[in-house]
Amino acid sequence: MRHGKKVNHLGRKSAHRKAMLSNMACSLIEHKRISTTVAKAKALRVYVEPLITKSKTDSTHSRRTVFSYLKSKEVVAELFRDVAPKVAGRPGGYTRIIRTGYRLGDNAEMCMIELVDFNELMLNNNEAKKTTRRSRRGGSTAPKAAATETTDTAVAEAPAADEVEDAVVVEETAAEEAPATEEAAPEASTDAPAEDNAEESTEEEK
Repeated sequence: MRHGKKVNHLGRKSAHRKAMLSNMACSLIEHKRISTTVAKAKALRVYVEPLITKSKTDSTHSRRTVFSYLKSKEVVAELFRDVAPKVAGRPGGYTRIIRTGYRLGDNAEMCMIELVDFNELMLNNNEAKKTTRRSRRGGSTAPKAAATETTDTAVAEAPAADEVEDAVVVEETAAEEAPATEEAAPEASTDAPAEDNAEESTEEEK
């Protein structure tokens, strides 16, 4: 049972564990990125993030407190000189754990722990995403302008109401004249038989 075990002892005595975490913290501050197991990375995150927070206030007391954990003057100087200014605006969460698979020998879960503000690749990607969003907002005005131009041209090309009424009147008059011609044609056809009858009567009289 693991009741009440809040600290992962990592299979070591307290002195060995503290020395290991101190060395790992120095390596992380110096190289900004190290590869280790997930269990050690989680323990290191709890160990090193309070030290980074302490480095935000550059005073003799803060430097001595951090030095009591790291045991290296060079690393303390780099922490206060390089790391602290970059994390000044970040309220915690200075490290990131990226899992990288399992170790070949004992199948331990491996990861890479790094300082968030020193990963230039991810920072550049975030900036690129921001620029693309701005370009989308700026590009949305062009379709609107094109739409307004098309509506204006459509209005200009549309015929006036008076012209439409005149066209309707012309069509109605044409429709009325067409039946009249059709009626005249049958009358002409009836006249032709009458003339034939008149010719027959004259021949009989003769």
